[in-house]
This record gives sequence, C-alpha cells and structure tokens, in this order.
Amino acid sequence: MGAGHDAVAGELERRLAPHGVEVSVVDVLDLVPLRLGHVLRRAYAGTIRSAPWLYAAVYRAFFVSRRPGPLRPPPPSPLTALIAARLQRRVRELPPDAVVSTFHVAAQAAGRLRWAGGLDAPSLVLVTDFAVHRMWLHPGNDRYLCPDKAAARAVTAATGRPASMCAPLVPPEFRRPDVRDGRERLRTASGAAPDEPVVLISAGAWGVGRVVEAAGVLSASGRYRPVVLCGRNGHLRRRILGTGLAPALGWRDDVAELMAGAYALVDNAAGMTCREAFACGLPVISYRPIPGHGRDGARAMARGGLSVYAHSPAELVEALDRLEDGALRRTRAARVDALFSAEPAEGAVCAALG
Repeated sequence: MGAGHDAVAGELERRLAPHGVEVSVVDVLDLVPLRLGHVLRRAYAGTIRSAPWLYAAVYRAFFVSRRPGPLRPPPPSPLTALIAARLQRRVRELPPDAVVSTFHVAAQAAGRLRWAGGLDAPSLVLVTDFAVHRMWLHPGNDRYLCPDKAAARAVTAATGRPASMCAPLVPPEFRRPDVRDGRERLRTASGAAPDEPVVLISAGAWGVGRVVEAAGVLSASGRYRPVVLCGRNGHLRRRILGTGLAPALGWRDDVAELMAGAYALVDNAAGMTCREAFACGLPVISYRPIPGHGRDGARAMARGGLSVYAHSPAELVEALDRLEDGALRRTRAARVDALFSAEPAEGAVCAALG
C-alpha cells in the first residue's frame, strides 16, 4: 500500500543483482482486475487520513486474532483467491525459482497458491512489520524473514514454518551519511542556530497522522526545532506552513543526509522510515502513531528497546531530553546494531534459490 513495501522490494532487487539473480517485481494490487487494486489503495489512504477510527475497527476485526494463544492465519477471502489465481497465471508465464512477498496480501496469495499445489517454487515472506498481525501468516509459505527474534518466534508458533531474523533492507546511503552536510541542510531548511537541536517529524510518503500536534509540542517546548517531512502530501505541507509552527518539506531524495544532521526522529508509523533512522544512528520516538499496525509496531519497537513510545506531549519532550543520557543512547545503539548484524535477506533468498 505505502512506499515502504515498494522500497523493500526495490532494495532486495538491487542486492540480488550482483548474485546474478533475475528479479521481476510485481505489485500485488496490479493483479486485481479492473484496476480495483488502485481503488483499494486510494480508499485505504483516504481512510488513514480522514477516518483513522474506521481503519482501527477494520484492523481489530480482520488483522488481530481474537482467540487466545498463538496467532492464526485468517480465513481465505474472495480477494485473496482472485489474486492467487492471477498470480498463478504469472508464474506459469515466467516460472520462478523463488517467490518473495513484502506485503501481507501477497503473503496470503502466495501461501494459498503454494498450499494448493499451484506454485512449485519456494515461497518466502519478508515481514516488514515489527508487530506481526495474522494477515501476514499462511502455513503454505515455506519460510519467514522477520525484523527481530520476537516476531520470528511468533510466526513459527503460529504457522509451524521456519522463521528467522534478517537485517533491515535499507539503502546503503543510510549507513554512510554525511553528518556535516546533513546539519548544513537542516540549518538551511529550518533556520536553526548552529547549536539548536533539530527534530525531524515523519508523516510517511502519504503525509498522514497527527504531525501538526507533534510540531506544536516541540515548538512550544522552546528547546527543539521541528522540521516536518510531509511526503507527497502538498495539502499537509501548506497547512503546516500556514500555522508557522515548523518548516514543512515535501518529497525529498536526501533523507539520509537530513537524518544524519538531526537530533532525533519523531515517527508515527513504525515502518521504513524508522529502519532508515536506525541505520543512520538517529534515535526514534513514536508519538501519536496511526492506528492498527502503526500503533502495534510502535509498541513492539519500544518493547525491544529500539525506540521510545511517548504517550503524551510531556512524555515526548521528556523522551527528547533523555537522549542526552550517553549510557541510554549507547544501550539503544547496541540493540539497533544487533538488527543490522543479522542474516541479510538476500542471503536467505539465494539459499532458497539453491
């Protein structure tokens, strides 16, 4: 649905190229007939922006298991069956040596197809959520690659399939950012003084969430200069600029440099932007996360010691203040480094290819 799933697929393709692997990236929503997949994407984006309570209800009803005990895969849906049938046509046209899903609907379709005998190649699922909801799970998939050990244990308990931790699929520029250049870019964008800490506020590619509130909290603190990353949402950018609370940036290709010069990231989705910040060594604070997978992901990251979940304006400012604690920063950095020392996803895929 969002840009994060596309980014993961694209980075995996880039990393597999040196191994001589030919990759075909398929958007699972393109497999829905009559371009209805694009309608689903627009409807989802509109719901997240304008009726988050509705998405929260859908998430509770269909994504979260209501039964006690291990997570269970959801019952098959007509949409999944239709996508699986169209996926089967694709694999007949170009028989793959492995299929890798980076989105939960794709995982359901590939798992269903594999379970029914319509897919001969191994089916791997690259889970992009720290909190694994049941839509990721199907026992037909052969192996799961998870963001941390807790997610891997949950997947194995739910499906009986092998699951392991793999390193985040983050572009290389986030591992080698230019700190000096980043600080200069941020000072130019925000008007901050040389010694004034700049905090990036992420709204994702779609520009969603309560980022205006977050900007207001930081601006009112008098200690931090907020800069909002609005993604492709021009309306949000104009709205924030109109308030005068913070500079608002549109879609950027230099996010790695901006992160390198920032003091912290305030995030609301627990997605790809968080992994990019981890790669840069930028502390992450979750605040007013979007409902459903965003909120659950923020909780999971905080439980793993990777980030802080601030539940109120006071907690947000306090969390930023505590980043001055060197021991705390080192402990969190060690946990983040453990993520990147895990098995690379491309290695697992190459192993599946034989």
